[in-house]
Amino acid sequence: MNTRYFSSPDTLCNSSYAVSSNSSGEEDPMVLEAQNSPPRAPPSSFLIRLAMRVSRARWFTFLRRVFHYQNGSRSDLGSNPFNSSTWMMLELIALVVQISITTFTVAISKREQPVWPMRIWIVGYDIGCVLSLLLLYGRYQQLYVPQADLEQQRISEESRNSHLMNKCRTSLELFFAIWFVMGNVWVFDSRFGSYNRAPKLHVLCMSLLAWNTLCYSFPFLLFLLLCCCVPLISSFLGYNMNLGSAERGASEDQISGLPSWRYTEVNTKLELDNDIGSSSTDDPECCICLAKYREKEEVRQLPCSHIFHLKCVDQWLKIISCCPLCKQELER
Repeated sequence: MNTRYFSSPDTLCNSSYAVSSNSSGEEDPMVLEAQNSPPRAPPSSFLIRLAMRVSRARWFTFLRRVFHYQNGSRSDLGSNPFNSSTWMMLELIALVVQISITTFTVAISKREQPVWPMRIWIVGYDIGCVLSLLLLYGRYQQLYVPQADLEQQRISEESRNSHLMNKCRTSLELFFAIWFVMGNVWVFDSRFGSYNRAPKLHVLCMSLLAWNTLCYSFPFLLFLLLCCCVPLISSFLGYNMNLGSAERGASEDQISGLPSWRYTEVNTKLELDNDIGSSSTDDPECCICLAKYREKEEVRQLPCSHIFHLKCVDQWLKIISCCPLCKQELER
């Protein structure tokens, strides 16, 4: 009769190691090095706390919203992060600074004589910034200034204005792209070297081209940050930075400060039609509990204009302080 003897893996490893050491008379140097090497030190608590603060910062949350909006499916885009008041304020500051610098530089460099039509390029860029400033004012009027017109007329007029502003914005982006290419050709072509004859205008053109290069490379830099750098840092620290902002809920004051009312079918349909990020349906429903809204039920609206049952969204916000649909964070 054949008999088999079973032993634990540790016993086998120890016996094999003993046999190898006894047969050769010397211990394996690789085993000695592995035994004597110090254990890998864990990341410092300072780095982990720093990663937690960065992941919960508003600017990091905004960058994740921008990345999701630019790369998400068209049916699940949510609200446009570029229509937030903070981003529009940054656009205003950038445009005002560019207009001021270009106007001042052109005014103090009247005696400079560049080889290529540098002043024409700068003046054209300045005009484009002024038109962008007017377009920004129109966007702000449409999004944040209330109007006292009739509801149906206001919705149809806003849709026409939005379509017109989208066309104007596309035309301006095309103009700046063509102007950017022309400026690069004229500045970096050795035949049009104008630094000696027009140093101020030349430096201004180089600065504007560098700023536009940074703006055009923003999607690529955002991809490197969120898809390469953040996963590497999270793997090194053992802390998922993409879920950092989802680890804390909203406070009672934040939740109670959000607008709420009792549901009425006509008014809510108009609100849903006016919301850019949502699609109007015949029977709107709460995406948290998947139940249809009933007359006189309490609903709550988030800053992104999405509407939910009051009880559902309050419980959600106590866990995660962002919209269930578009993931927009509450204002802190």
